[in-house]
Amino acid sequence: MLKRNILLLLLLAGLTSVAQEKQNKERVEKANFRVQIFQKSDDTEIKLAEPDPEFRDKLPISAAIRDSSKVKLADLPKAKTIDSLWKLELTNSDLYEKMQQSILEQDYEEVVYKELPTDTLKARLAKLNARTPFNIEYNPILESVIKSYLKRNKQGMERLMALSNYYFPMFEQELDKYDIPLEIKYLAIVESALNPRAKSRVGATGLWQFMFTTGKMHGLDVSSYVDERMDPERSTEAAAKYLASLYKVFGDWDLVLASYNSGPGNVSKAIRRSGGATDYWHLRRYLPRETAGYVPAFLATLYLFEYADEHNFQPKNPDIVYFETDTIQVKQLLTFDQVSKVTGVEKEMLEFLNPSYKLDIIPFVEDEKYSLRLPKQASGKFVSNENAIYDFAQTEIEEKKKELPKYVETNDRIRYKVRRGDYLGKIAERYGVGVSSIRRWNNMRGNNIRVGQYLTIYPRKPVEVAASNSDSGSSKGSNPSWYTVKSGDSLWSISKKFPGVTVQNLKAWNDMNTNSLKPGMKLKVSKG
Repeated sequence: MLKRNILLLLLLAGLTSVAQEKQNKERVEKANFRVQIFQKSDDTEIKLAEPDPEFRDKLPISAAIRDSSKVKLADLPKAKTIDSLWKLELTNSDLYEKMQQSILEQDYEEVVYKELPTDTLKARLAKLNARTPFNIEYNPILESVIKSYLKRNKQGMERLMALSNYYFPMFEQELDKYDIPLEIKYLAIVESALNPRAKSRVGATGLWQFMFTTGKMHGLDVSSYVDERMDPERSTEAAAKYLASLYKVFGDWDLVLASYNSGPGNVSKAIRRSGGATDYWHLRRYLPRETAGYVPAFLATLYLFEYADEHNFQPKNPDIVYFETDTIQVKQLLTFDQVSKVTGVEKEMLEFLNPSYKLDIIPFVEDEKYSLRLPKQASGKFVSNENAIYDFAQTEIEEKKKELPKYVETNDRIRYKVRRGDYLGKIAERYGVGVSSIRRWNNMRGNNIRVGQYLTIYPRKPVEVAASNSDSGSSKGSNPSWYTVKSGDSLWSISKKFPGVTVQNLKAWNDMNTNSLKPGMKLKVSKG
């Protein structure tokens, strides 16, 4: 019996020893794995059959920055909260074309849609009319538009509802600051189909469709790198200020909508032609055709969003909204490719979050503030490694000897003369725009062009960059760049914005005998 007990004790001790040895071995492997992560040499790879889940996604940014060619950056963490289907909805821009086409081509004839009886619609519109400052009383024209959207555009509306979950919280915050009805948020759907890079055939740009001059009046600058009309936050604030000023003039939100689209002058003309009427539905026949369809489109959109559940709309809900992102003021020029490498946020998402950067480059200009918007998780990583990221970006630019365009104020529109060998695809690529956009801006039905023909183009690439890549053979000096003087500018501060340009150059190129400047002056900043 004693021998048996002794054998059992020895057996248990052996098993305990084996278990302890196995546990120690696992601890050593885990410890070694942690050491490998943070002390990885440049010529080795980490390969584990069963990686520790606690550490498998924690390869530090510093490792990627140290040698991006040897570290597989695809292993860096992605913005996991954003699924691929949602990204497709965010980056798809065809809704703008469809929305504009539906407004222009709406025939307002009776539409049969049995799921929405007229009596039910009247009752719902009456409820909306009672709780909003807009005139939403029943009208056969409005009924036609609502039923047309339900019958022919339900899928498009669901996609817009998905996008609205991202933008509307920010819209409401800005509108509330200026005491503007929150329902005005639906105006951005009619204007741009929530596409921050939307550009109309006459050059109106962004979520709120600012023209170049109107945007400048409201502080939205345009340069070779940046178009602030495409910045969601800045353009929304500018739109809120503009809408508030229009309300002071008209005192009626329906007329504010009409004047936002066609201009206050057209609305005042319509009032005169109508004999003094100030009700939109009486003025409608005297307004431009586009504006005549614009307010019904707004009211129909308002109805569909407010009664989405009753019509069984099922939009895809995002896992991230505007307030789950954060901004970082950049301290050095960065490209989206560099940001994507070190943060793991895909370039397509960077483009969506930062639509105002026309060349996918965030410039650094003295006295200007340019920010990078990232999902909050990625912004924390960026801030924690900010200096290393800037060093990495600077080194990469120098190693690749990338030729980046100078920062210059740009014109919104150019007139391009078609040359021998040109075709629409070639011209579109040169200026960073789409063939369909060029056709729309020039009222073209096909792709045929002829030598000597003039085309109106709203370039995304700066003109000077486009010109340097053209096949025309013309020298850069023949097409000088211009800079608009701002308050506080001096010849010295302007020269510092353009590498290789001196104060003496500026005075010579502009025939100046003095150093005094006035805001609004146009200065040549290159020889030509």
